[in-house]
Amino acid sequence: MMHQTIKRDGVETIGDPYLRLEGIKKKYGPVEVISNLNLEVRKGELIALLGPSGCGKTTTLRMIAGLISPSAGKIAVEGRDITQIAPHGRDMGLVFQSYALFPHMTVAKNVAFGLEMRGLSRSDIANKVAKALAMVQLGHLAERKPRELSGGQQQRVALARALVIEPSILLLDEPLSNLDAKLRDEMRTQIRDIQQQLGITTVFVTHDQVEALSMCDRIVVMKGGLIEQVGTPHEIYERPATPFVASFVGRTNRVKGKRTADGSIRIGSTAIRSTKPAAQDDVVVMVRPHRLHIDWNATSPEQDETANRTAAMLSRITFVGDVIQYHFDVDGSEFIVEESTKISQISRRQGDKAVLSWSVEDTLVFGADQ
Repeated sequence: MMHQTIKRDGVETIGDPYLRLEGIKKKYGPVEVISNLNLEVRKGELIALLGPSGCGKTTTLRMIAGLISPSAGKIAVEGRDITQIAPHGRDMGLVFQSYALFPHMTVAKNVAFGLEMRGLSRSDIANKVAKALAMVQLGHLAERKPRELSGGQQQRVALARALVIEPSILLLDEPLSNLDAKLRDEMRTQIRDIQQQLGITTVFVTHDQVEALSMCDRIVVMKGGLIEQVGTPHEIYERPATPFVASFVGRTNRVKGKRTADGSIRIGSTAIRSTKPAAQDDVVVMVRPHRLHIDWNATSPEQDETANRTAAMLSRITFVGDVIQYHFDVDGSEFIVEESTKISQISRRQGDKAVLSWSVEDTLVFGADQ
């Protein structure tokens, strides 16, 4: 069944909290790797724990799974405290980054393993395994060994093994990181389709922003054992709460500026405006490269109430496949503009002058110490 979304405070949410983490801390000796983490996951939701290596996302997932114990805090499912319950008593399916398939077993035997441990009858096991393999489109490979499968097929076997026990929560620990780009694209779609078909609550660990943005209902951005921001993909991308979120999720220009007496921001001699007033004298201005527009014919920037405009000089052009990146110098700061390869004027040369413009609403301003 598809999960049901409702509107709450203008934001789409999915039911009431189903999985709750309260005041979670994890220490290894004197080092605290997770610091007072609080998180609510709603029933039927696919949520991503997104962040760089070492941010604590996999540690958090392993605490949810019961593979490691928190140093402090509480983990609850439907209000039931499971903090001290062993992994096999948590009713969760887990897919590891390495897949962790048994090499001596067939595909069918790998998928059946959890059911056999639960003591189901042979006929029930056979039926459930057949359904699980059909769901991941691997029924025709049931008698093969893992070594006879591609990476994508092994990943689907691991997914089927996690789902066949019909868990209340599915945990995915960077399951796509070992696949090539094409397979990752295919598996993103398949995992999301299966998750929506089953309506299963899912926590997905990834360092890949594309995976998080394209697959998930909400994203939890983590850094240094802390949550930087929780929001929908649109909220995370369009309204990042911190400079780290803006930089980690999507490409962005980042330049230093100073607040002026009239509330505007100066980047060198260029005045920049934002819908969010600067709270400090020293600020960081950020704007997405694809939100900037180039006017090669303008000789000087004209004032506009809805847009920022500045004179710029082209310093470099970078071809990156589907887009051209134009690197501009603006009073000693670099602005990168991205345009589709089809519409870009690649005949431009270093030293060409232009006027850059972008919406005041697309201008993100943060304190320099954030």
